[in-house]
Amino acid sequence: MGDGKQTRSEEFQSFVVGRWPRLMRTAFLLTGEQHAAEDLVQSTLEQVFVAWRRVGSADDPEAYVRRVMINAHARRHRRRLREFLAPRDDSGLVREVADTGDRIAQADDRGTLLAALARLPARQREAVVLRYWEDLTETQTAAAMGCSVGTVKSNAAKGIAKLRAIPELAETVTHGGRK
Repeated sequence: MGDGKQTRSEEFQSFVVGRWPRLMRTAFLLTGEQHAAEDLVQSTLEQVFVAWRRVGSADDPEAYVRRVMINAHARRHRRRLREFLAPRDDSGLVREVADTGDRIAQADDRGTLLAALARLPARQREAVVLRYWEDLTETQTAAAMGCSVGTVKSNAAKGIAKLRAIPELAETVTHGGRK
């Protein structure tokens, strides 16, 4: 029996090592703050470790873990949806440690984009992050958010519209040579 526990532990450790950067990026984009992202990932992985037998045998363990993380994040902020990490200024935000393979990390206007994301309501932010940063399909995003595909489409469209309406962000897109 000890060998089975050790094997599960090794499988979990391998999963965490391989997925840590992506989980941290998703958590950071959801929370807007490095320490909160670390706390979110750690508490998610604590929950997942306890149920690793079930999680590890799932068709897509990463999707399972992402769903646990989104649920944990939603529980933490359910009462404060209107205030969802939209600071009056960004002086208190700790910047994300950039992933060298992440194109967004290479953008000059990353700070402007992160501040703009912080202005979105929780569900719109989740939809935008999962659809466009995590590059999930609408169906995968709906599964991760625990809602319908139509809700994902609506929240993503509203979130993108709000991002387009932010003057600072519009300037970076215009000056960046994009349409």
